[in-house]
Amino acid sequence: MTEKKELLKIGIVLYPTFGGSGVVATELGKELASKGHEIHFITYRKPVRLSELRENIFFHEVAVSDYPLFDHTPYEQVLTSKLVDVVKYENLDLLHVHYAIPHASAAYMAQQILKSQNINIPFITTLHGTDITLVGKDPSFEPVITFSINNSNAVTTVSESLKEDTFKHFDITNEIQVIPNFICSKHYQLPNNDFYKKRYAPNGEFIITHISNFRKVKRIEDVVKVFRKIRKVMPCRLLFVGDGPDRINIERACRSSCEREDVLFLGHLESTREVLNISDLFILPSQTESFGLAALEALASSVPVITTNAGGLPEVVDHNVNGFLSEVGDTDDMANNAINLLSDLDKLNQCT
Repeated sequence: MTEKKELLKIGIVLYPTFGGSGVVATELGKELASKGHEIHFITYRKPVRLSELRENIFFHEVAVSDYPLFDHTPYEQVLTSKLVDVVKYENLDLLHVHYAIPHASAAYMAQQILKSQNINIPFITTLHGTDITLVGKDPSFEPVITFSINNSNAVTTVSESLKEDTFKHFDITNEIQVIPNFICSKHYQLPNNDFYKKRYAPNGEFIITHISNFRKVKRIEDVVKVFRKIRKVMPCRLLFVGDGPDRINIERACRSSCEREDVLFLGHLESTREVLNISDLFILPSQTESFGLAALEALASSVPVITTNAGGLPEVVDHNVNGFLSEVGDTDDMANNAINLLSDLDKLNQCT
């Protein structure tokens, strides 16, 4: 007789945007729900990957209001109160918070409030990257992040690189377990769509793709530099997917140049699978990546990746196997790798 598996009620706290942490948190919740666990997403807006509510999935909105007394809405306090409410009235067994600031600190505050009411709720903190590599380096956040990590009931990071950075920048006494980001690869194995590909490459041009949130750390200007070098050698088109602070400047620069017809900005897409399915190459020249979920999605779509050796990217991309790694900013090397790969169809097929 097989032992019956215990089903849990789990609260998942996340940023609901297009970033990797929100995507992984949402997909994790959906998979847990499919196994019978009851999942409660807790955030200020429905996550972008949560297209519809389904069995065992619930969404609790953190309502943020403006108060004349505050220059900035105290989101951490509002989130804390919401966590207390959901844990009590939904009888949650566990909280899983993605990102240290402010989710881990809010979870700790909620845990202590509930403890005073004789309710014990453990919480797991998953560190995803910029909460450590960017936000965490700000001295004003350091005490809170250190305390929140050390007082989490369990802590995970998405790469060995991020784990090392966490220990390097903070006085961490808690154990940290590495659980790499993940996707369901079968969701990315789509049938060929020649009609869709011809829409963007009507003359058989190679399709090169970049997907990100267009922040400085992504080095979007390097994407364009690499593309221009490739374009001098072979016909190709560049698809930009996503949005963010650097998009407008890059878009203006491309529109004013001779290659404007070969660079397309597709904006935010709820799913990137269809674009990756028609892509020949993926470029991610980031200054740093704690993991590189976009690169993993490209590889799952059988698209080789041209990227840097920064952060956790070497843990995702095997150099000269499914892509190529270059030094940050070395657009000549990236372009040469791309040209050599696209010029050798046998090697291109091997990389995919």
